[in-house]
Amino acid sequence: MRAPFDTFAMRGLSLAVLLTLAACGTTPQKSASNNVPLPSGGKVKVPVRQDPTLPVLPAAGSGRGGYYKDDGPGDNPPANLRDVPDAEVRNEPYSTRSNRPYVVFGKTYTPITDNEPFKQKGTGTWYGKKFHGQRTSSGEIYDMYKMTAAHPTLPIPSYARVTSIDSGEQVIVRINDRGPFHATRVIDVSYTAALKLGFLGKGSHQVVVERLLPADIDAILAARAAPKPVPSVVARSIDTPADSEPEMGAVVQPEITALSAVDATVAAPAPAALATGFYLQLGAYSRADNAEAGRAQLAPYAQTLGNLDVVPAGPLFRLYGGPFTSRTDAARAAASLPASAGVKPIVIER
Repeated sequence: MRAPFDTFAMRGLSLAVLLTLAACGTTPQKSASNNVPLPSGGKVKVPVRQDPTLPVLPAAGSGRGGYYKDDGPGDNPPANLRDVPDAEVRNEPYSTRSNRPYVVFGKTYTPITDNEPFKQKGTGTWYGKKFHGQRTSSGEIYDMYKMTAAHPTLPIPSYARVTSIDSGEQVIVRINDRGPFHATRVIDVSYTAALKLGFLGKGSHQVVVERLLPADIDAILAARAAPKPVPSVVARSIDTPADSEPEMGAVVQPEITALSAVDATVAAPAPAALATGFYLQLGAYSRADNAEAGRAQLAPYAQTLGNLDVVPAGPLFRLYGGPFTSRTDAARAAASLPASAGVKPIVIER
C-alpha cells in the first residue's frame, strides 16, 4: 500500500536534510552518457534529449506543478508513451491478502469482492517518481510508465475503464494498488495513463471510473479472438466524380475500414433508415455478411457506440453507430474506442 498522502511532507523534509548533509562531503558524479570530451581534455555536459511529444513539467520535488508536493515526473521518460496500449485484460483470481478491510486516517475501507457493477465520478490524479520502483498493494512493483492505477476499494487485481470528462479520452487500467486516501479523489493513475487521459500538466481531471466485470472482460477477449471477416474487393466506377464520397477505392477492403480522423465531419448522404442526428460511420463493406461480422465484432462497445446499424447504400453496406445529440458527443465516443477495436470512425450528420 502506498504511504498516505499526509505523511509525504514530513518524509520529504527528512530526505532533504539527509541529502543536504550528504552533499557536503561528496562530489556529485556526472553521467558518462551526458559528458562529451573536448580536444583540450575537458568535458561539456549535454542535456538529455526528452521526448518532444511529452508536456514540459516542473521537476519532481520542486513544489510546483499539479501533482502532489514531492512527487512528479521521472528524469528521462521512455519514448512513444502515447502509443502504450491499454492494460491487457484477463480474468484472474482476486488476491486474498490485498482485499481485506483496512484502516487509513481512522477510516475503514472494505474492498469489493463481488461481481456487482461499479461506476464512480470524481477527481482523478496521478502518481509518479516518488513511488516508481516501490512495491504496490498487490505485491507488484509500481512502474509509472505502465497502464495501472490505485483505487481504495476496487478488487486487486482488476481492471477499470477511466474516462476523462474534461478531455473525453478513455483508457483501461489495471488496479494493482491502494489509494488515494482523500475525500475528493477517486483514483490515482500512472504517469502514462494520465498522459493518455490528458491531465499530466494540470495534475487532475474529473473522471468516470467504471469497473470491468468478468463478463465484460470475457466479451473483450471473445471479440479479439473472433475470426476476421473475409476481405472483399470494392471496385470504384470509372464514372465516379473525383469529389464524390470515397468508396474505399479499388483495394482489398479490411473487415472494418479506417476512414478518417475522429473529428472529421463529412457531408455524407444519410440513409433513410437513420433518424436525424449525428452518427459514427464505422465501416463500409461490399458484402452484407462482412458488415454483420463487423457489427458483431463491435458489439462489446455498444454502450459507447449506441445502436449499431447496417444500412445499404448503393453497392455498399455501411455500419453506423449512434445517434448522438451533437458532433462533440459523437467525436468523444469515437475517441473513447481503444485501438484494439480496430476502427477509426468518422462523424456524419443526418
